[in-house]
Amino acid sequence: MSEIHEIRVQGHLDDHWVDWLEGLAFTRESDGTTTLTGGLADQAALHGVLNTIRDLNLPIVSVRRVYPDAERPIR
Repeated sequence: MSEIHEIRVQGHLDDHWVDWLEGLAFTRESDGTTTLTGGLADQAALHGVLNTIRDLNLPIVSVRRVYPDAERPIR
């Protein structure tokens, strides 16, 4: 089962980067950032995407796992 992640990077990315970033959906935000959202198979896949972002010299603003309401962990 894949986990949904949101990764926000500084700048607006062009659509041609989608192949480099595991098919994550891009949302260009009004604050000049791009949010990458999608399912990643496991932590290794997440680290692969983060390594690609690093290699592309994209500043990372935030990374978070998104839980559907029914699956949100109890704190």
